[in-house]
Amino acid sequence: MSRAPGTRRLCDVAGTVHFAIPGNLSLPTGGYGYDRRLIAGLPSLGWQVNTVPLPAGYPFLSHAERQATKDAFDSLPDDAIVLVDGLAFGAMDELAPALSARLRLVALVHHPLADETGLTAAEAEALKASERAALAHARAVVCTSGATARRLAAGFSVPPERITVALPGTDLKPRAPANGSPSVLLSVGALVPRKGHDVLIEALGHLRHLDWTARLVGADDRDPEWTRRLKSRAAGLGLAGRVAFAGAVADADAELASADIFVLPSRHEGYGMAYAEALAHGLPTIGCRAGAVPDVVPEKAGALVPPNDPSALAGAIARLLTDPEAHRQAADAAWAAGQALPTWQDTAGIVAGVLERLQ
Repeated sequence: MSRAPGTRRLCDVAGTVHFAIPGNLSLPTGGYGYDRRLIAGLPSLGWQVNTVPLPAGYPFLSHAERQATKDAFDSLPDDAIVLVDGLAFGAMDELAPALSARLRLVALVHHPLADETGLTAAEAEALKASERAALAHARAVVCTSGATARRLAAGFSVPPERITVALPGTDLKPRAPANGSPSVLLSVGALVPRKGHDVLIEALGHLRHLDWTARLVGADDRDPEWTRRLKSRAAGLGLAGRVAFAGAVADADAELASADIFVLPSRHEGYGMAYAEALAHGLPTIGCRAGAVPDVVPEKAGALVPPNDPSALAGAIARLLTDPEAHRQAADAAWAAGQALPTWQDTAGIVAGVLERLQ
């Protein structure tokens, strides 16, 4: 449905939602995965989805990218329902007032932009102000976790009645045996500071005397310097032969099916789809008490430790490595939690309900 910039239809097709997404939708991230599943699930609920590509530079745009964003929205018909991924919406403070006068805007917020690790104080404050201003012009806000909903209500002045939580879905999976020797520790997440792989590597440095191997699965090109530092630190701790940096993989399910313990010490998560996938496979799961992680991972399913604490993380890993009964109980609790997770059909149904209220 591409049209030349500056042109638009004067009316829209009933039951159409325009889904504005910045960057490369095919990237293997939780946020883009959520977007892809909505695109796949909404048509069965009566919604035609028109994907609106936005520039990749979000949330820090060049002048040309801002103009490209304006052109993309200008091409949409008047009064259209437009679902905008939060990576873009939070940086649209300058565009949102004019757009909201013509379009029915819905923000999809995975987590506030200012909560990303690695920002300067000035960048974080600017993003928080931008997102607060932009969200004031959304007719509805969809969040991917209760933690994010609470954060937006308390810190971004979004009225709770405008917020709907649509948790990410999880597909049913066969249970992983989780009985390897040596135990395989699996971490799934892009190699960026927020995911806490540096904390994991430090923790593993305390566990050299135990029998394990580790696989770090996730895109390693998002922050090349951070990736270089992680690999250098692993080598410096004598872990180069035991910690594999696998990069992005085509089949994460195969990784989960062959792992024994899942561990990801993220400093913040808007939801944490990787944890949900681990639970769906019945893997003992270790995370941090940060963001929405405690809402997803029950303590009995593995462990929740303070963020940025390699010693506490090492202790939690060591317990599951050395105590077979603790590992078994955690695996059972993880499997039970995984079976109770919502499906993607549930997720699409909730989002469809939001869209229907705007018709």
